[in-house]
Amino acid sequence: MGVPAFFRWLSRKYPSIIVNCVEEKAKECNGVKVPIDTSKPNPNEVEFDNLYLDMNGIIHPCTHPEDKPAPKNEDEMMVAIFEYIDRIFNIDRRDCSSAKSDSSSPAPRAKMNQQRSRRFRASKEGMEAAEEKQKIRQEILAKGGFLPPEEVKERFDSNCITPGTEFMDNLAKCLRYYIADRLNSDPGWKNLTVILSDASAPGEGEHKIMDYIRRQRAQPSHDPNTHHCLCGADADLIMLGLATHEPNFTIIREEFKPNKPKPCALCNQMGHEVKDCQGLPREKQGKHDQFADTLPVSEQEFIFIRLCVLREYLERELTMASLPFTFDFERSVDDWVFMCFFVGNDFLPHLPSLEIREGAIDRLVNIYKNVVHKTGGYLTESGFVNLQRVQMIMLAVGEVEDSIFKKRKDDDDNFKRRQKEKRKRLKRDQPSFIPGGQFSPQALGNRSSPQAICNPRQAAFEMRMHDRQNSTTSASPNTSLTPDGSPSLGGGIKRKCEDSDSEPEPEDNIRLWETGWKQRYYKNKFDVDASDEKFRRKVVQSYVEGLCWVLRYYYQGCASWNWYYPFHYAPFASDFEGIADMPSDFEKGSKPFKPLEQLMGVFPAASGNFLPPTWRKLMTDPESSIIDFYPEDFAIDLNGKKYAWQGVALLPFVDERRLRAALEEVYPDLTPEESRRNSLGGDVLFVGKHHPLCDFIVEQYKTKNTEAVDIPPELCHGIQGKLTLNDNAVLPDQVVQSPVPMLRDLTQNSAVSISFKDPQFAEDFIFKATVLPGAKKPAPVLKPGDWEKNNHDGRPWRPQLGFNRDRKPVHLNQSAFRTLGHTMPRDRGMPGMYPNAMPLGAYGSPYARPLMGNQQQIPKLLSNLRPQESWRGPTPLFQQTPQRTAGAAPLLAWNRMLQSPNQFQPAQYQGLGPMGYPQRPEDRMDRGRQV
Repeated sequence: MGVPAFFRWLSRKYPSIIVNCVEEKAKECNGVKVPIDTSKPNPNEVEFDNLYLDMNGIIHPCTHPEDKPAPKNEDEMMVAIFEYIDRIFNIDRRDCSSAKSDSSSPAPRAKMNQQRSRRFRASKEGMEAAEEKQKIRQEILAKGGFLPPEEVKERFDSNCITPGTEFMDNLAKCLRYYIADRLNSDPGWKNLTVILSDASAPGEGEHKIMDYIRRQRAQPSHDPNTHHCLCGADADLIMLGLATHEPNFTIIREEFKPNKPKPCALCNQMGHEVKDCQGLPREKQGKHDQFADTLPVSEQEFIFIRLCVLREYLERELTMASLPFTFDFERSVDDWVFMCFFVGNDFLPHLPSLEIREGAIDRLVNIYKNVVHKTGGYLTESGFVNLQRVQMIMLAVGEVEDSIFKKRKDDDDNFKRRQKEKRKRLKRDQPSFIPGGQFSPQALGNRSSPQAICNPRQAAFEMRMHDRQNSTTSASPNTSLTPDGSPSLGGGIKRKCEDSDSEPEPEDNIRLWETGWKQRYYKNKFDVDASDEKFRRKVVQSYVEGLCWVLRYYYQGCASWNWYYPFHYAPFASDFEGIADMPSDFEKGSKPFKPLEQLMGVFPAASGNFLPPTWRKLMTDPESSIIDFYPEDFAIDLNGKKYAWQGVALLPFVDERRLRAALEEVYPDLTPEESRRNSLGGDVLFVGKHHPLCDFIVEQYKTKNTEAVDIPPELCHGIQGKLTLNDNAVLPDQVVQSPVPMLRDLTQNSAVSISFKDPQFAEDFIFKATVLPGAKKPAPVLKPGDWEKNNHDGRPWRPQLGFNRDRKPVHLNQSAFRTLGHTMPRDRGMPGMYPNAMPLGAYGSPYARPLMGNQQQIPKLLSNLRPQESWRGPTPLFQQTPQRTAGAAPLLAWNRMLQSPNQFQPAQYQGLGPMGYPQRPEDRMDRGRQV
């Protein structure tokens, strides 16, 4: 889930870390979509070595999207996931030596508490929304409103996206099919090593990826200049990427666009929500109503987050002079990551005085820079915390807690006052009457076809009568009227509550801005007196353990699968006294929950249909020994917030011992298929027939070697680990069954798979959090602070656009713009076409220069441009396909050592479906020969 508002704050404070992705779109020929050749150079002018996919960020937007119609069934969901991965690979393509796909699996107990809260909330909110929708529908129909017939379909329960369900098991099968298909048919996958870690392998998706990177970095064959690219939507991926200390680390994610329009769930019309629906008939859209049932669908765009640029920003901000010890930038980055934990994460609630929207991280950094001179060193080292130094930082925050709470109250009051004045101003400035019908105001673009006026006298009379009624009723809002319309002298009528400009505010019993806030906080949140020092110390100790556990989790892996924070709320910073002597060791040898056990720990009773019948009964049977774990209703504490989704779900914590004792009685009822789904699995490695490791793996299956063997790093791009035979392996010349009925089986398979295990280390081994020897620092992107002082020739600063610092911007001059405006019709509707826009050269940019050549060639030039980049001139050199001979070696050193003279030939299919997937023969349409 990540840290709320963290990415928004980060992207505003450090804007240069964001780069918009350039994506090549698939073309259509005679109604058939031609797949993109991903073996061509990357249009983003960067070559990634390793691509990692956090599947949670892919599954959710594909199964229940917010900006387009949802898939009708599970098969369409799987195809949507395939297409999404294709888009990511198309953006990050070409020199990826390995691709790792990770689905969230049985998570540590600390994470399960958050998963439990989210799933209980989702179930409750879904039921409440359905009831509210049905209530409003009945009210509208009772008033004679018009609503389309209610569509009868089963609501998709997103809780099924949890390890152990049939949905996740089917997804694992589909991903195996997808990988085998792409290794057979896509030339861009020719030399890829694909590692699939499905939901049966324990651990969260992003942390399994980090564990893989840590273990590969510790190998002598690892290239310290490997360029990593991680696809995921969680904001904590940024901190995880910084924690690797890899110089080249990039994150790709969907670009967040707020306030997207959504249709009403009752009438399917735009412009209002369900609660405001009035059941009015739909207005005609378009000349022939051709847009009747269409939604404004726009394809989601992607952005890159360059962590190397973020490191530049942090180096400027964290560099400190006159320290009593040697300044180490890598250690200061680790301290910055650690301080971000105090504003919230997936495992701990944030401190009451630290809100990221109030600049809490900046405040922590300033306090850190002022106090670090007294600490004698850094707060952390390779994932281990120095509690004595952390205590000095937290007590410094505690000294200003009272002023923080008072300032928060003042800012909140000022915001409410400004909003109230804004509402009054809008109400005062809006016109008293807007004519409708044929005299209604029209947009400028709609005046091309004027309509004839019908019966203007009657329309003018109706407008005069409407205006007279408005002027009479608006004479005094608190004055009553007599039946003939004159003001009454008997007195006024009180204004109704709903006419007030003030909004109802949630009751705040804590009042942190008033004296005695600590006493009220502990009494209301923990039901104890603030003078109970023993209990307060217990809360602080649990929170300190959590800080140590989270940092260890980020840098070394899971320290304990059983630990969790046993409270819903955090202590105050001023309570962190005497934490230097608190223990921070964790239980060793703990084991994760099995998939079905995790479902019992995080699912509400409403999602019990994903569990075996006897297990499901434990959630609903009044005689069940664990019935108290599954309340039908629960309170949500807003905790000073405005919306319910920001509040705290007050759910009982699951007692692991009671849960396991209850499950022992129903374990014998599992079927063989359910027992298989309940077992913990591992990773699977896939390669194609042209991969250097393919013959080595095939030989293992021929000899039926049951022992684990080491991967020769020279055959696998430097990757190391253990290989063991897989019972459900994908083997050459064997048919790969399609789990999706609309896609046909792979009858000419040449890919192979085998079980993979990361290199193993001793339990007390410590992965060093530092830059590896031989790593090259990326070229700086930000403008140097002393540019004007050292630049004697007076050249202006030239910012870097995208990943290529040598890109030369090319713009059209004013005459070229005039030619385009004259030649191109204005009603073409192509995105990016603005005939009336001011030429770029008119802004006085020092980089604008005229385009030389005959102006008559401009329309021809325009045909080579992408629509969204229509003014950028000719196709850049990086987008022009270079002439490559057969067997041209990729850039990686491992592939240069093993140059193959054979040119890759993708498998030929008789019929291709959407996105290049093979269709079954019976699903293809017969096409006649074209003459």
